[in-house]
Amino acid sequence: MREKMKKLLPKPLIRLAERCPSPLYVVGGAVRDLLADLTPLSGVRDWDICSPMRFDDFLSLANECGFTAKSVFRTTGTVKLLDEEKNEYEYCSFRSDKYIRGTHVPVEIFFTEDIGMDARRRDFTANAVYFDVKNASFVDPLNGIAAIKEKRLTTVAPSEKVFGEDGLRLMRLARQSACLGFTPDEECLAGAKANAALIDDITPERIYTELCQLLSADKKYGVKNGHYVGLKILEETGVLNHILPELTLGKGMTQRADFHKYDVLEHSLRACAYADESIRLAALLHDVGKPFCTLRDGNAYQHPQEGALIAKEILTRLKAPKKTIQRIPALVEWHMYDFNCKTGENKLRRFFVTHLDILDELLLLKQADFSACTDDFSIAPTCRRWQAVLEKMKEENTPFRLKDLALSGKDILELGVPANRVSEILSALLLHTATHPTENEKQRLCRLALGIAKNG
Repeated sequence: MREKMKKLLPKPLIRLAERCPSPLYVVGGAVRDLLADLTPLSGVRDWDICSPMRFDDFLSLANECGFTAKSVFRTTGTVKLLDEEKNEYEYCSFRSDKYIRGTHVPVEIFFTEDIGMDARRRDFTANAVYFDVKNASFVDPLNGIAAIKEKRLTTVAPSEKVFGEDGLRLMRLARQSACLGFTPDEECLAGAKANAALIDDITPERIYTELCQLLSADKKYGVKNGHYVGLKILEETGVLNHILPELTLGKGMTQRADFHKYDVLEHSLRACAYADESIRLAALLHDVGKPFCTLRDGNAYQHPQEGALIAKEILTRLKAPKKTIQRIPALVEWHMYDFNCKTGENKLRRFFVTHLDILDELLLLKQADFSACTDDFSIAPTCRRWQAVLEKMKEENTPFRLKDLALSGKDILELGVPANRVSEILSALLLHTATHPTENEKQRLCRLALGIAKNG
């Protein structure tokens, strides 16, 4: 393993270590991944490095060795570096941190030369194994190598203390379990459950970022269904109830047995598990209106519409990007459209044209929703039908966008139509040609445009 680690190390890092008067260590993800035989699918490794050197002395030496400081945080003894090969590093001097419960950030920082103290400020023992670059040797102050071999997450100190110091570690527990395929031990889970409420002290932006990373956790190392495992840990520890209470309201809420094997919450988690990475957040929230409607109305008939409003509230609360706040509620609102495959074809064609911006994602969401009902991975009937209609429309050269029309806005203006009506007429023509694709011909559209202008 030592030789394998040496081969992975960037050459500039090795040269820097040889110049350091104190040992320079790689710690955290890169060491853990090597020992766990995990390779990032992206090919990019996290190079976290540390040493007992005084921060300014290290920074000066790094500059001499050709490293560039991208950002410097002297208070925490941390600097982000870039070498001439464009490898990125985060260096931190050995330190110990003091927290006040729920503060998330240290209230005091003590620099030290004790590697054991540095190890105990981290989160899990699997992330507290060090590799001495110059001497090509592992240093394992907290028996982290054993935890890695057993694929186990154990806290570096009593779990009550570790999670009590920083509520964000509650999300990191779920995310790292999801990414790595590691299982938290009983004490670890107990400490997380006892401190679940501390997630309320974390900023919404950080929670949203962690949640998104968790939802793509299986893509980090290729751990199958990792994102589902992470969501189940959030549920088990009670953290999910704090960050998405509207969703967990569906726990134990049964559904029609002829359509569903699972309660509302588990169905939502499985829809996310079975979804394409691009729509997993939408899949997680697609039925968020069901608990609300069931408690209010005694049925879930209006859950797509109410769910869209609730999803928007959730995403706004989490300070998601504006495009996400617009896109996901739209997917939630329309995820049940034509669920029984009885919508008329012409109406369906017009729907495809007016919702083209979300159509591909809506198909993915419908498939995930269908599969999550009974763990059926065959093509959803609605998807099969929609794909057939879409294929037919493409064969007929049906216009899907305004630019596909044989008539432009300029052409309509030249017909003497007021400028303020051009957009309305183009939209009407697009809907018309969705069901009459053979009429997408300039002369015919000119006549239709004049008729609309006259009768509108």
